Amino acid sequence: MDAGTDTSPPRIDRSLLGGLPPTLEWCGGTDGVLRLLDQTRLPLSVEMLDCATVEQVWEAIRTLRVRGAPAIGVAAAYGLYLGVRPFRDFRAEDFLAKVRQVAAYLTACRPTAVNLAWAVQRCVSVAEQSVGREAPAPCEAILAEAHVMAAEDAESCLKIGQAGADLIPEGAGVLTHCNAGALATVGCGTALSLLYVAKQRGRRFRVFVDETRPLLQGARLTAFELNAAGIDVTLLCDGAAASLMASGMVQVVVVGADRIAANGDVANKVGTYGLAMAAKRHGVPFYVAAPLSTFDRSLAGGREIPIEQRPEDEVRAVCGQPIAPPGTPCYNPAFDVTPADLITGIVTERGIAQPVTKDQIDKFFPPTG
Repeated sequence: MDAGTDTSPPRIDRSLLGGLPPTLEWCGGTDGVLRLLDQTRLPLSVEMLDCATVEQVWEAIRTLRVRGAPAIGVAAAYGLYLGVRPFRDFRAEDFLAKVRQVAAYLTACRPTAVNLAWAVQRCVSVAEQSVGREAPAPCEAILAEAHVMAAEDAESCLKIGQAGADLIPEGAGVLTHCNAGALATVGCGTALSLLYVAKQRGRRFRVFVDETRPLLQGARLTAFELNAAGIDVTLLCDGAAASLMASGMVQVVVVGADRIAANGDVANKVGTYGLAMAAKRHGVPFYVAAPLSTFDRSLAGGREIPIEQRPEDEVRAVCGQPIAPPGTPCYNPAFDVTPADLITGIVTERGIAQPVTKDQIDKFFPPTG
């Protein structure tokens, strides 16, 4: 998309989200800052963090101050601009060298979420294409493109919700894992957008949220977010999810995704695979909701998705308090891969891929060449 010369930040409609503050927003003009909601402080404290350098954005992404595939993609796009802004007056060739250097730095921050690399590369391409044009200058083109991506993410979130809201039956119990809501995006979320739109349409339902060890994104973030929106929410330990499904209290499972392979295998927060197996055993529909930017069709299947390994101390402690003997070895993958044959459908901004097959997924992508 042509970013044009408009470097003013987009206006994001947050009317579905109650009083929830923005996950991220650009404040100011070309000399502005990226303002993030520091999610490591939730739910006990609502604090905003202003990032004026790429190093601050990198640290915020790595430490999960901002998290969720769509959100870190947009944050990284703004981070790229912050990283090259000091070099805006360089010769074009030298400036583009800096762009590629900063892009590589950001892309290495978190390897599993494909949106990060996708967003950064999109901004690199825009900078390259703007060289030699009268306007915009390559640096301003990056900022303008980041604004475009923020607006696109908000729009795709709403479309995902509209496409999948009817999957939430009246009076249903809905189970979700981690946080795939507004806190993971610029807009109203991916998996949780189905709930926001269903609520807007007058549907009544109850949401069950896994706490999501080791960093408790379900407890700290999803419960916080849904409470702010006035949605009925019940928190449970991760290990209780299968028995909850066996009890008949869950009619549908909806989760997000960090990367989706060409065949429909899905990488999402660790624990998703186990939920999918339990849902299959108990006949509960299992849906994934994600924008098309989360698909990585260069990977044939889930075995090719790189899985980020997080620090062992995240398992040995809860909210900074040790819970295991010091030095106990820990296994801490951030994500697992759910095979496509366990997934009922994937909800996107262009509709639902159901059954989940490569052919169904390919229909959402226009042919190239």
